[in-house]
Amino acid sequence: MSEPVARLTRVKSNLSGAEARRIALAAQGFGRARPTTAGTRQLNAALSRMATLQIDSVNVFARSHYMPLFSRLGAYDTAALDRLLFARRAPYVEYWAHVAAFIPSSDWGLFDFRMKALRDKYGSKPGGWFDTHRETVDWVRAELADRGPLRPAQIEHDSKKGARGPWWDWDVVKHALEYLWLFGEVAIAGRRGFERRYGLAEHVIPAESLAVRVPRDEAVRELVRRAARAYGVATAADLADYWRISDRKAVLSAVADLTDAGELHPVTVEGWTSGGRAAKAWLHADASIPRRVDATAVLTPFDPVVWFRDRAERLFEFEYRIEIYTPAHKRRYGYYSLPVLVGDDLVGRVDLKADRAASTLLVQSAWWEHGAPVDAPARLADELRIAAAWQGLESVSISRWGDAVEDLARAMPGVRRHEAGAREPVALAADEPSG
Repeated sequence: MSEPVARLTRVKSNLSGAEARRIALAAQGFGRARPTTAGTRQLNAALSRMATLQIDSVNVFARSHYMPLFSRLGAYDTAALDRLLFARRAPYVEYWAHVAAFIPSSDWGLFDFRMKALRDKYGSKPGGWFDTHRETVDWVRAELADRGPLRPAQIEHDSKKGARGPWWDWDVVKHALEYLWLFGEVAIAGRRGFERRYGLAEHVIPAESLAVRVPRDEAVRELVRRAARAYGVATAADLADYWRISDRKAVLSAVADLTDAGELHPVTVEGWTSGGRAAKAWLHADASIPRRVDATAVLTPFDPVVWFRDRAERLFEFEYRIEIYTPAHKRRYGYYSLPVLVGDDLVGRVDLKADRAASTLLVQSAWWEHGAPVDAPARLADELRIAAAWQGLESVSISRWGDAVEDLARAMPGVRRHEAGAREPVALAADEPSG
């Protein structure tokens, strides 16, 4: 997959665009060969490199949090990841890190500053939702204290049995739980299907982690440090977006501290501009430049490689928007198109859907970007076969929408083709809650 990595023996102050791409991909785990088998150790290592794993409810091909591990490790047992993420006293927990995302349970206190800020914003406003529903909130809190972790439907069902009143409905209970989660009083104790189970934080988070409360400046500095390591090379905007830190001044202060400590080094990257001038960027001291990255992967829209769209454009000249909410007849690439990585570049996108009833992976559309190499069709075809098998699907069918579909079909002799559905919207799974 890749040639040996060259460590930075001296700090470079200028990087080419290609070097920046290879640094970024290596930092995210694409500068190494996929393991022959991917077990708990490999999953933990990949999660550690990314530092967080974003959650999204769309389940057209595979749930989004499964995808980054597949992109880096190849086919793996998703049940092994479920055990890491959802088991009782799991080493990971959900929080509003990069939006809703998994973090190590030990990092709970690192987000204390965010919990306090969200409580100040939503929990203290006179006449706001939290203020006007305090009786609901108190009752929900008491239910969790008495009964342990619960799904919203369990609380709502029992409230109706007690004839507590028409305002005890699912939306009110769900809102109360979500606010308490944002404030750090409640943590996610797992999921049933994809529906969250909420418990008091002391029932979910290990006591030693719950006792840690990291001061705001220290927490921001640590999060910027982790973002810089996960990105390899980045602008301040990139580092802020990794954890959705809106305080630019705090991010720049953290960058300055880390630069003074020798952990970050100022660099310029060819083609990275801001306001008509070279953009300020920083290289992590542990970053490495592989002599070559030769990965093949399909990425979720919520992979750290592409989740900050400005960075994706800077790194890959890849303009990316999800078209879920675009009317079907106006879609350019498809309902849920996934970026295609070949070599060290994003060379295309494919809109995938798992037709489980027919045990078929549907390629709803496929498109090439600039400079797709001649072997891109064959390599993408191989990746789609692996993806189908990983999802337990027996075959692949390719539509006739997109400038890459014929190339892809030729690379898969005898592959099924389909006409219908290329521009049709795909419904969310029936069991899908919004969170």
